[in-house]
Amino acid sequence: MTTTRQPAVPTIRPPAPDRPSSPPPVPARRPSRVTTFVRGHWLRTIPGRLRAYAAAALVAVAVLTVVLTVAVDNARDGVQTIGHDAGPQVVATGTLYFALSDMDAQVADILLIGRERSLGIGYDGSLRRYEQRRAAAGLAAVQAAQLAGNDPKRRKNVQDVLDGLGRYERLVGEAMLLDRQADHEAGKLPANVVTTYRQATDLMKLELLPKAYNLTLDSGATVRQSYESKRSAVLTGRAWVALTGALVLLILLAAQIYLARGFRRLVNPALAAATLLTVGLVAVAFGMLSAQAGHLQRAKEDGFDSVLALSRARAISHSAFADESRFLLDPGRADTYEQVYLDKALSVLYVEPGANKPVNLESYYTRLEEELDDFAANPRTIRFLGFFGDEARQSATGAESVALGQALQGYRTVLRNDRSIRELAARNDRAGAIRLRMGRDRGAIRDFDAYDAALVKLSDAHHAAFTRAIADADGGLGGWRAVPPAGAAVIAVLVLAGLRPRLAEFR
Repeated sequence: MTTTRQPAVPTIRPPAPDRPSSPPPVPARRPSRVTTFVRGHWLRTIPGRLRAYAAAALVAVAVLTVVLTVAVDNARDGVQTIGHDAGPQVVATGTLYFALSDMDAQVADILLIGRERSLGIGYDGSLRRYEQRRAAAGLAAVQAAQLAGNDPKRRKNVQDVLDGLGRYERLVGEAMLLDRQADHEAGKLPANVVTTYRQATDLMKLELLPKAYNLTLDSGATVRQSYESKRSAVLTGRAWVALTGALVLLILLAAQIYLARGFRRLVNPALAAATLLTVGLVAVAFGMLSAQAGHLQRAKEDGFDSVLALSRARAISHSAFADESRFLLDPGRADTYEQVYLDKALSVLYVEPGANKPVNLESYYTRLEEELDDFAANPRTIRFLGFFGDEARQSATGAESVALGQALQGYRTVLRNDRSIRELAARNDRAGAIRLRMGRDRGAIRDFDAYDAALVKLSDAHHAAFTRAIADADGGLGGWRAVPPAGAAVIAVLVLAGLRPRLAEFR
């Protein structure tokens, strides 16, 4: 029996429940430019490397410009402070001590000559010089106040000097009035004149002169501190200029080598010009900063320090010379004035008294002659100290050396006269001592004036050195406000001009 096969009936499955369709694939996010920059992938390309060289060179040039500008500003500030502001003011205020000292010296001479008004430089001459010194002292006090600025201690010292000067002038006026009323012989002052003058000169010596001296010392310390900081800043700036200049050169040379290898070009003219300009700028700047440091050093050491020291030496010398008058007009204090004279003489030129010898005027006279003889025979033999000792060790040459020799010879003569005056007084020849001390045409005044002129000449020689150093410094800084930015701009343009054509090849 034949079996009939039926076609298979398809199985009908129920429709599957709806399923959410899967989202389309999200395209990968491209890294940001910042991420690409941080990862440094751009450096793997030639354009990236060229841009890196350009950026590095421009940043290094900018740093060089900033460093050079700061160094030049420090040099300019140092020259301005020492050469034009505080330095000259301190030298001017150094005259305050001298003016006060000479005021008291003129008063002593006026009182000593009494009615014999032709002695010395004369009554009218001494009075006129007293008025001149008083005006100079007032001007110097004003300059000291300006220099003090907002420093309360220094301003108080200046005010104390001005207040004390007013009290001193009142006492001097009273002493001069009593002196005229007494109409006494030279060297024979009434007791009331001596008493009043003692009050005036004690005020000067114990209050005014110490304060004036401290003002000059403090002001000088300010200038020295400014000098040290500014000169150190200039030298530090010079080192940084050399360092940053070397960095710029390394980057430019590296770029030059890369271009030579990658583009088969031996020299890139623009980069070569930028390299040469950088070398020239750094070399000139280094030399200029070195010269500025040298100018500051000469202005301070050969000029400012010496002028200030000689100003003090001159003031102390005048004060000591006045002690001779005080020695003669006030016998009751003769021993005190003799010791004070020795102390001042030792500060001007100090010599050892010798083995087993006391420190007194007699030993000082002897040792002074010996030391100055040795120095005259061999200027390298400098065993004395004091202001003249410091000056001799400056190795002065030319005008300074000649003026120093004249000043030392004048000082020797002044001390010889002092010795003769005291010997005459010790023999009770006060009239002879007064004639030697107050003689106009010859004697102590003439010789002291010659010594004082030599001191002024020596100081002028140092002041000329100071002026030359500051003038050289000012001249050396001419144009340096514009040189750093102008040089940097030219170098930057040359760098871009050298790399831009190579970058254009990849566009």
